[in-house]
Amino acid sequence: MFKITITSVPSRYDDDPDRIIAYFLSDIGYIPRFNPEHDINSIKSSAYFKLFKCFLITDRYWGVDELTSYLKTSRTTLYRHLNKLKSMDIIEELNDGREKKYRLRSGNIESAWSWVEVNVKMALDNYRKTVENIRRSMDHS
Repeated sequence: MFKITITSVPSRYDDDPDRIIAYFLSDIGYIPRFNPEHDINSIKSSAYFKLFKCFLITDRYWGVDELTSYLKTSRTTLYRHLNKLKSMDIIEELNDGREKKYRLRSGNIESAWSWVEVNVKMALDNYRKTVENIRRSMDHS
């Protein structure tokens, strides 16, 4: 099931790419809302932030064992964050027969985001159909 938070916010411009990434991840609901003046260092050191950055730095697939070691986190924590990114359709999974591997969809953030936009449009179209059905059903009652 596709799930993402849609928040109407201005585009973020900053000299610190980590701050831009943190805002983005917060705006789409991957990480909780934060106060950038107080929380940015704890966010930058978190497993979920480091995981997302792993996917940004290369287009290769990352193995689960490799990610747990690099992030210094448990498989449970890793899978919780991977599943959240998968539900947003931002990452893709490959099972090579030995282990599951992950990367950004289509290998980069722009292509991955295109998939998200398609999913958002389909979700909004479905909401529109539901709204039309509500109106029609109210007309007949």
